[in-house]
Amino acid sequence: MGWVSVPLITVFVLVVNPLLLIVNGGGVPTTLEGPFKPVTVPLDNTFRGNALDLPDTDPLVQRTVEGFQPEQISLSLSSSHDSLWISWITGEFQIGDNIKPLDPESVGSIVEYGKFGRRMSRKSKGYSLVYSQLYPFEGLQNYTSGIIHHVRLTGLKPNTLYQYRCGDPSLSAMSEVHYFRTMPEAGPKSYPSRIAVVGDLGLTYNTTSTIDHMTSNHPDLVLLVGDVCYANMYLTNGTGTNCYRCSFSDTPIHETYQPRWDYWGRYMQPLISNVPIMVVEGNHELEEQVENKTFVSYSSRFAFPSEESGSLSTMYYSFNAGGIHFIMLGAYTSFDKSGDQYKWLEKDLASVDREVTPWLVATWHPPWYSTYTAHYREAECMRIEMEDLLYQYGVDIVFNGHVHAYERSNRVYNYTLDPCGPVHITVGDGGNREKMAITHADEPGNCPEPSSTPDTLISGGKFCGFNFTSGPAEGKFCWDRQPDYSALRESSFGHGILEVKNETHALWSWHRNQDYYGIAGDEIYIVRQPEKCPFKPKVLKPAYGSSNYI
Repeated sequence: MGWVSVPLITVFVLVVNPLLLIVNGGGVPTTLEGPFKPVTVPLDNTFRGNALDLPDTDPLVQRTVEGFQPEQISLSLSSSHDSLWISWITGEFQIGDNIKPLDPESVGSIVEYGKFGRRMSRKSKGYSLVYSQLYPFEGLQNYTSGIIHHVRLTGLKPNTLYQYRCGDPSLSAMSEVHYFRTMPEAGPKSYPSRIAVVGDLGLTYNTTSTIDHMTSNHPDLVLLVGDVCYANMYLTNGTGTNCYRCSFSDTPIHETYQPRWDYWGRYMQPLISNVPIMVVEGNHELEEQVENKTFVSYSSRFAFPSEESGSLSTMYYSFNAGGIHFIMLGAYTSFDKSGDQYKWLEKDLASVDREVTPWLVATWHPPWYSTYTAHYREAECMRIEMEDLLYQYGVDIVFNGHVHAYERSNRVYNYTLDPCGPVHITVGDGGNREKMAITHADEPGNCPEPSSTPDTLISGGKFCGFNFTSGPAEGKFCWDRQPDYSALRESSFGHGILEVKNETHALWSWHRNQDYYGIAGDEIYIVRQPEKCPFKPKVLKPAYGSSNYI
C-alpha cells in the first residue's frame, strides 16, 4: 500500500516541539533573523547528474495491465477536505497515421471506497474522455489517448484513511486496492504533516532519484509547479533531444511524442495513487496542435478543482489543505487586470478567512525573483500586473519552477527587501533532461540583453523589464553582485518539503539528490507576523531596487 502508513501497534514516542528548538538555539534559522546576506553555494562539478530520459523499454514505464484494467491512477484534491478526485486511464493509446479514438462511453468510471478496515460499500460515478494530439502536416504521427476517467468523491471525513479501487466492475476491470488520507479540516491549528514541492520533473534517471528522495520524506501532498513529462522534447517519431530548437529548428510545428505522458503516468502511479498531486501548467505543457489548440493533454489527464474554486479554467484554481490556502496561477494565460484570471484572483483572495486558513501560498511556473541567466526577468509583465494584489492580501510563500536550479529569497516586494513581502522559492530542479541552470545574471558578462528576455508565451511580445531606477542596481538591468533579495542559490537537482507547524511557523527544507535521505541542503523557519503585516494592508510603493527594509 505504498507509503500510507497503517498503524498495527501503538508506539509511544517523545515528540519535541520544533518551536522549542528555535527558542533554545536548535540551529534552524528563521526569517525573523533576516534579511540574510546573499549566499551562492559553489557548483559541485563532480555531480552533474544523469539527465537522460528513461527509455520506453524500461519496466517502470511499460504497460503492465490488460484490456480495460485501470492504469496511471492518480489523486488530486478538490477545494476542501471533504472531496477528492481519482483519475485513471483504461485502454491503449494509439499513434500513427490511421488512428481511431476509443469510445469513452464503452467503459464505466466507477470508484468503490470506504474507510480503512471497513467494507468498500460506497460508490461514486464520474465521467470519461479521450483527447487527441493532431498535426496539420504530412509525415507527422497523430496520437489518441486511452480513455481518461475522473471521479469526484464527496462527503469524506477529514484526516481519515480510506481505501478504494477504481474501474468498471461490469467488465471485471477493477484496479487493486489503493489508499489515501484526506486533508485535515481547515483551521488555524490543522495542517498536513509534509507537503512536497517540485518543479520541472521530467522522466530521467535524475527524476527517479528525486522521486525516491521525495518518497522517503513521506509527503501527504505533492505540488508540481509546472513542466511535467517533457513530451515536447521529442518528434512524433520518438526522436528526442536536450534542446528542441537547437536540434529541430526546421520543423513546421513544435512536435511532441505523447506516449511520454503515458510513461510518466505509469512511473508515477505508485506515489500519486496514494498521495494527491496538484499540478499547474508550465511552458512544456503548451503542445500546439491543429486549430491552435494548446494544453490539451495537461487539461485532460489531471483533475482540477477549477469549478469548485470558482475558476473558469484548468490554468488557475485554488484549494485548501488544512489551514493553508493554495492559489495556483497561470502564467501562460491572460493575467492582465482586465482579464478573467485577475478578476478571479481578486475574488478568491477576498474570500479567504485568515482566521481559519492563516497561511496563503501562491504557485505558478516562471519565477519573478530569480538571479540565474536562464529566464532572467522573463515573467516581468506578470509580476507588474499581479504583485501588488498578492502583497496587498499578505501572501506568505511563493513557489516557482522553470529555472532548473534552487533559489530562496529574502522577503521581497517590488525588488525591495520588505518584512511583509513573501518568500519566493524556485524549485525547478526536479531532474529533467534539459539539465541544470548554472550561470547567474549578476556575474561579469552574463547580463542578458533586455530585449531578449521577454517570453512571448507570457508577455505576448510586450516588454516590461526596464532598468532599475534606484538602489544598488540603479540604471542597470542586472545587479553587479548577487542581489540583496537573493538569500541562497545552488545549482543541484532536488525537491522541497513544507511543514506548517502552526499559524505563524512553517519549516521549509530543500533536499538535494546527491545527499543521503533526510539530509537538508537548505532549512529555514518561515515566520508569519500577522500583527506587523495585517491582512489586506495598505499597498506600499518602496523605492524600486532599494536594499533596506522599510
